[in-house]
Amino acid sequence: MNPILFRALAAPIAIAAAASPVIASPASDLASVQRHLQSIKTMTADFTQTDRNGKVLTGVLTLKQPGKIRFQYEKGVPILIVAEGGALTFIDYSVNQVQRWPIKNSPLGVLLDPGRDIGRYAKVVPTANDGVVSVEANDPKHPEYGRITLIFSRNSAAPAGLELQGWVALDSQNNRTTIRLSGQRYGAAVGDNMFRWNDPRKKAARR
Repeated sequence: MNPILFRALAAPIAIAAAASPVIASPASDLASVQRHLQSIKTMTADFTQTDRNGKVLTGVLTLKQPGKIRFQYEKGVPILIVAEGGALTFIDYSVNQVQRWPIKNSPLGVLLDPGRDIGRYAKVVPTANDGVVSVEANDPKHPEYGRITLIFSRNSAAPAGLELQGWVALDSQNNRTTIRLSGQRYGAAVGDNMFRWNDPRKKAARR
């Protein structure tokens, strides 16, 4: 799997609930997560990613449903991750390398296909904080696809009363990556050109 998105960290995500917590059943929480994912048309957020060596990378995430996401890393990081057309693409401009996987084979598939019934492959994981909803998703028939745990805070001002704070992804090699989100913004106009990318292999072939 790609060395950035599916690697490294297992640190917990610290979350402060934005409103008074409402105790709900696992079934109703899972339904709320489904409604949250279905109600988001676009979302942008700042993200922070830390690897197992303690290196921190930051950037901006852009999500557009259905099936589009972009991780734009900070200036000076020659990496881009884009999902569109049913595939997750990892581009490393420093070595002119491109790798692609079907979105359904990625832990991020749960975010990018909100039409699926998540009750078939996701479950609520109990937490010590009633203001937090943690949902673990994986395909038991395909453990090689990995696993993702989405962390939400209860926020009455956010879609379906939940706000995605980040996630922990575990790939088939048991490598972990934690993404933390901040400054979530919903409903802004996002053009499809945001999810296009320049193929560095074409430039290398012309040399």
